[in-house]
Amino acid sequence: MLKLSHLRRARRSLTRVCADLSAVVLLTAIAAPAADWPTFGHDSQRSGWAAEERTLSAANVSGLELKWKTKVKNESYSLSALTPPVAAGNVSTVKGVKNVVYVSGIGGTVFALETETGEVVWSHSLPTHTTPKPGGFQGTFLCPNGITATPVIDRHTETLYELSADGLLYGLDLGSGRPRFAPIQFVPPFSKMLSLNLSGSTIYTTLTQGCGGALSGIYSIDISDPHRPVIREALFSNTDTAGLWGRGGAVIGANGRVYGNTADGKFNMQLGDYSNTVISVSQHQLDAIDYYLPPNWVYLDKKDLDLGATSPTYFGWKGRNLIAAASKEAVIYLLDADSLGGKDHQTALYTSPKLGNASDICCAGLGIWGAMSTARDAQGRTWLYVPMGGPIAPTAPLFPLANGDAPHGSVMAFLVMEDPKTQKPVLDPQWISGDFNIPDPSAIANGVLFALATGENANQHGGEAQRFKNTQPAVLRALDAYTGKELFNSGSAFTTWVHFSGLAVSNGQVFAVDHDSNVYCFGLKAPASR
Repeated sequence: MLKLSHLRRARRSLTRVCADLSAVVLLTAIAAPAADWPTFGHDSQRSGWAAEERTLSAANVSGLELKWKTKVKNESYSLSALTPPVAAGNVSTVKGVKNVVYVSGIGGTVFALETETGEVVWSHSLPTHTTPKPGGFQGTFLCPNGITATPVIDRHTETLYELSADGLLYGLDLGSGRPRFAPIQFVPPFSKMLSLNLSGSTIYTTLTQGCGGALSGIYSIDISDPHRPVIREALFSNTDTAGLWGRGGAVIGANGRVYGNTADGKFNMQLGDYSNTVISVSQHQLDAIDYYLPPNWVYLDKKDLDLGATSPTYFGWKGRNLIAAASKEAVIYLLDADSLGGKDHQTALYTSPKLGNASDICCAGLGIWGAMSTARDAQGRTWLYVPMGGPIAPTAPLFPLANGDAPHGSVMAFLVMEDPKTQKPVLDPQWISGDFNIPDPSAIANGVLFALATGENANQHGGEAQRFKNTQPAVLRALDAYTGKELFNSGSAFTTWVHFSGLAVSNGQVFAVDHDSNVYCFGLKAPASR
């Protein structure tokens, strides 16, 4: 558990590693050759920016088409089906060197598909060796007893890492699916595991909602020697509160720290309860370092409008390391990544006005969910892209460019600018999209923003069965990243909706999944023959 003495000692001993990331594109601790998409949100900082992508552009994405749709052998369970995709190029397989996209099914199987044809190159089942205990949320959409972590790719070892339902870590060969080492017990069986992240030989995840009896926190495993793995835990609650269920899981900064947003519950530092906070720990030892507690945390807890629904995003800006964090309340915080919340732990560099969820309603898909995205343009300006569920709030600022009414949701775009009086970062509104029926996190590539309108029924009131009613097929849209103008719409390409997912953009293709366990690939149309 986090203790004040630990906080002070760790803060004194930690030095600032990175003073300026604004002049270079240093957005990943994972080596991403070519135009790979090796982890959720593309990189360890969860930027959502495919900085290496050069094939797709604002000039040609209108020529996208559905290249293939492959239904893999996976049965959906409750709201879960397939993890968000990850992708790697130039992988040596039994069928030659291929570009490959990877997804995992809630039922326990990992799939690798050739990106040119959609053919399954290999699949590997991750068996369970125990059964879940009844009680709590087990067996519900909150604790679905299956694979819930987006896998992560390590190009240094050509390995795909994934967690089985019973908490075993597998390392699978990218080209064949062959296990590279015996599975290692990493986290408690049937816990709720979020997207894996990777730095060197250390793999990270977050746990939430008390699934499998596991306490909420950031977990890491160093497998530099798979026969002597080192497992560490940073726990933020004594109960099932303070869950870190933002889709990005643990976010690794370039400053030697790991970040997460915690969900509702009580805050009591002396007892080790860190609900409703942005939290950071040291990257290697997971020692407690810092936290930010919103001044209205009691209200957020009462109304269930916590920060846990999103993952933070880390980026460099004008010689500073920043964290962007958001909540179901639809408020964005810009924080100093090296001193979250300042001396009193409650002072943000910038707090936005309320952007959505005007009625402060929880659990109906309103507000900011999933993750925000960030990218830098050719002029060196830093953009922040926000998926907003539901209509814009009356308190939101005026967006100079509006692309139509957005009653069900939108993508909002801001520039991170400097306040001339304080020199602190502020968000300057630029554009808001047209209507998105519950948007997922955006993927940015070469001046294009890709986002999925999920079509799901996000209202949790009325029971789980209600979530399957009034859904709509998902829609992939491509927008100009600097104006919000729609450049491509997938129309009726998707069969059904999707829950808590994400996109991958790799080597000129865009990948998505749906609730029917279909994997989709969109690419540019072939030039017309003469």
